[in-house]
Amino acid sequence: MKQTSTIKKLAGIILIALPLIFSCGDYQKVLKGIDYEAKWNLALKMYENKQYSRALPLFEELLTVYRGTSKAEQLYFYYAYAHFGIEDYQSAYYFFDNFIGTFPNSKYTEEAAFMVGYCLYKDSPRYNLDPTSTYKAIGELQGFTNRYTRSARVADCNKLIEELRGKLETKTYKLAMLYYHIENYLSAVVAFKNFTRDFPDTQLAPDANYYILLSSYKYAHGSIEAKKRDRYNDTIKYYYTFVERFPTSVYKKDADELFARSTKEIADMDKKLEKKNKEKLSEQ
Repeated sequence: MKQTSTIKKLAGIILIALPLIFSCGDYQKVLKGIDYEAKWNLALKMYENKQYSRALPLFEELLTVYRGTSKAEQLYFYYAYAHFGIEDYQSAYYFFDNFIGTFPNSKYTEEAAFMVGYCLYKDSPRYNLDPTSTYKAIGELQGFTNRYTRSARVADCNKLIEELRGKLETKTYKLAMLYYHIENYLSAVVAFKNFTRDFPDTQLAPDANYYILLSSYKYAHGSIEAKKRDRYNDTIKYYYTFVERFPTSVYKKDADELFARSTKEIADMDKKLEKKNKEKLSEQ
């Protein structure tokens, strides 16, 4: 009984595999043949079935064969999409971009222009990696919204741009925090200020402005005596900016404490200077 059952299972597997074997054989026959119309039809079939890796070799050969013909436009467009289908986003970006230059008046031009930005969006890595693709994606998507103001894809572009800017925002803020944690307080002040300038609508604005204040205070505190007065005065300026913009912030109490310490440090310096001047006068 077990042997019969095993034979039936093997027979079932063979029956399932046979069409695939024949299909593979037919594919190789067309691929190696010289019937270009058969190649074209098979490429379209592979493409429509989302078998992009099998469609690509056919498309590549046909690009040369059909260059300058009525099929060239559709062929090149599908060729770009096939690269996108196998998640080769850099190549897809290149071919969609090249498509626009080659067929500027095509009915596919708007879609190709969107796909240029979308390929870069898909290629954009996590926030802690190289942001080159992220910046390029934002530029391309923004360019699309400027060129095709009435396109139905504008809303999608704006959502993608917002997401990409979120990556850059996180990266910039994390870098500023890194400067703070390694106690490079001057660089932290500069980095947090750049962050608030580049992302004026960020929800992290209270945090960033507080860390400008805190980093400035710590920078002043660790300075040589000759530099402390000016640097504590900078801290006080940052304090006033902070409380004016975020009077109800959760950091308000800590900010008040930094302000009090800074003013006390300056007052102590004033007392020391006054005492020193009096001693000089008494010696005359």
